[in-house]
Amino acid sequence: MRKIKNVRLLSKYRWPFFCLFCLFFLSLVAQNKKQPSKEKKTKIFLLHADLAKADKLSRPGVQELVGTVKMRHDSMYMYCDSALIYENTNSVEAFSNVRMEQGDTLFIYGDYLDYDGATKLAKLRGSVKLVNKGTTLLTDSLNYDRMYDLCYYFMGGVMMDENNVLTSQWGEYSPATHIAVFNHNVKLNNPKFVLTSDTLRYNTVSKIATILGPSYIVSDSNHIYSERGIYNTLTDQGNLLGRSILRNEGKTLTGDSLYYNRKIGYGEAFGNVVMNDSIKKSMLTGDYCYLNELTDSAFCTKRAVGIDYSEADSLFLHADTLTMVTFNMNTDSMYRLMKAYHKVRAYRESVQAQCDSLVYNSKDSCIMMYKDPILWSGKQQLLGEEINLFMNDSTVDHANIINQALAIEQKDSIHYNQVSSKLMNAYFVKGEMRHVEMIGNVLIGFYPEEKDSTMLGYNNGEGSLLHIYLKDKKMEKAKMIGKSNGTLYPMSQIPVGKLKLPTFAWFDYARPLNKNDIFNWRGKKESQQLKKTIHSTQIVDKRELVKMK
Repeated sequence: MRKIKNVRLLSKYRWPFFCLFCLFFLSLVAQNKKQPSKEKKTKIFLLHADLAKADKLSRPGVQELVGTVKMRHDSMYMYCDSALIYENTNSVEAFSNVRMEQGDTLFIYGDYLDYDGATKLAKLRGSVKLVNKGTTLLTDSLNYDRMYDLCYYFMGGVMMDENNVLTSQWGEYSPATHIAVFNHNVKLNNPKFVLTSDTLRYNTVSKIATILGPSYIVSDSNHIYSERGIYNTLTDQGNLLGRSILRNEGKTLTGDSLYYNRKIGYGEAFGNVVMNDSIKKSMLTGDYCYLNELTDSAFCTKRAVGIDYSEADSLFLHADTLTMVTFNMNTDSMYRLMKAYHKVRAYRESVQAQCDSLVYNSKDSCIMMYKDPILWSGKQQLLGEEINLFMNDSTVDHANIINQALAIEQKDSIHYNQVSSKLMNAYFVKGEMRHVEMIGNVLIGFYPEEKDSTMLGYNNGEGSLLHIYLKDKKMEKAKMIGKSNGTLYPMSQIPVGKLKLPTFAWFDYARPLNKNDIFNWRGKKESQQLKKTIHSTQIVDKRELVKMK
């Protein structure tokens, strides 16, 4: 009965056992198929020697070869004046005029060779030279790992091609991929620049250098600093990352990423960009900027800010876009045109401004503000259709307000000194407004004061020419020239309708509060925007002033 049961049991599990047996058999077959794919350990063959000898007693398994020695291991041929072949370890020592050749592309020369046939590692020493498809490597000690097709040196070396010469303390080179990696005191010499680095990867075919550590690219025209990126030494183009810096004659361009084309002198920066001019003490910041060295032009946008730090009180100016273009370069008539547009806002502790667009011409040091321009200084406000500011260095020398000129000084929350005219000329001393000329259709609303600043009354009048004098940012006196009329009202008898001139408007809500507030545009209310006059009033020259007087 037990025998019958065993037979039944085997019959029951016959198919599972058969399946397991098949899987085991297939596994053995697969292993046997894999074995031939492994590279066989081949023997080093002697192809020629003028003299060969062996002493089996004193040096068993060693062949001594002398004169025009030629050997082969796989596809690698080895030449030398003399050699020792160690048959037991399948290795070779070669001496004098050593040469290794693989195909018609790779040639290695040296004074001494230690080659291990098992590991395929060649150690060359003394005046080593590697040549591979236009690339030459010079060093005193070189190891060549044929298993991974990788050469490396560790006692200093020089790599050369038709474009560049690279030196470093340590380096590796792959003849198959044509990629070299250099470490410690790396220097790439190019006819146009010198690149120094701590770590650098270089492709000898594409001539592209990959920056992997702190690096400097120095030329006659500029300096570049980068810690990460690529630089094409053929096209002179670089894509640099990690707060890279481009320096050129006192100017620096810094960004999270930077593109540079040396041939056309063009640089672009992206993300947290800073363009600084240490000579003129000015700066551009934004999220995108470009700089053209050949035309000395620049462009900045996306939270663009222009900064003038030539004075202790720095000026911060924001617009959607900031540009600079240079004309007549390298001539006596060279000048620059800088533009800011749109939604211009500027902040300095002593003065603030707002307009739609702004142009600065270095030829006459004039800043022209367009479309609803407003200037604030202390408790004073100036506005008109167009404002022209004439600069002396970085401070205002004098200003012209053209058409619908309005000057206001706030006394308190109710009372304002006011004057309006067609044209206004303001003169500054050390950045402070001291003298104002109001010309054409002059209207005034003025509060004379006692020495203790007590207001005596309200002077309301009109005329054709008015001179206003200021001291300590306050209106000190006013003088009407020519035919005029006016009324001085006691403080308790000022008519409600006379408190403000017809064109009165106080734009304190639009005023930039600090350097960070320049990004928050607060334009005039639609009902308060100036409508441009049909005929633009020209700036009145001195002869016209004489006639009026």
